[in-house]
Amino acid sequence: MRERPILFNGAMVRAILAGKKTQTRRLCKPAEAHALSYVVELPDPKERGQIYNGSTFGDEEGGVRFASPFGQRGDRLWVRETTVDVERHGYLGPVHLESEEGYATLQGGLAPGPDDVIDVEPHEITLRPSIHMPRSMCRLFLEITDVRVERLQAISPADALAEGSMEWAGEQDTPIRDLGTGDERIAFSALWDSTGGDWNSNPWVWVITFKRIEA
Repeated sequence: MRERPILFNGAMVRAILAGKKTQTRRLCKPAEAHALSYVVELPDPKERGQIYNGSTFGDEEGGVRFASPFGQRGDRLWVRETTVDVERHGYLGPVHLESEEGYATLQGGLAPGPDDVIDVEPHEITLRPSIHMPRSMCRLFLEITDVRVERLQAISPADALAEGSMEWAGEQDTPIRDLGTGDERIAFSALWDSTGGDWNSNPWVWVITFKRIEA
């Protein structure tokens, strides 16, 4: 069993905390995508010659071989998320942005406690980007239950729901928030594009299914 870090933005952290997100899709690297372009694309993975031997994906002829950079079934992911940098002011952390304490700190600043730490006004508060969050501050641990590769637009309505797309859509100040049952793929396509992706290009992606576990 191996453990790797993975980044999630605030909306996806909220979806995981709410139990609404159990999948994530990540772009295949160019070399992986190029290799996969040589695999015949048929609906059934077995028909198109794509095989998985427990550690690597590839084709039956052995000409395409690569492993998931996110791990295999049973491996763990620890979530890097944005935190409030209270430590720089002498306060004990961690304070995760997506929490009641995080919201309160951004709105009201920091007030002295028993240790007589100085007052910190809201405008003085800074955030620590998720990429810089150390393992010691992690609160979300995920166990991989399945991993595969597929085209982005192959996503099913059920998988789009597992991506937390409807939770995200409901938070938007646009018509997206009014999507209902049957619109999960539309919501996911909008979610994907909102992160800088391109739904229309239909890239190869890693599909990681996971469950939240205790540390």
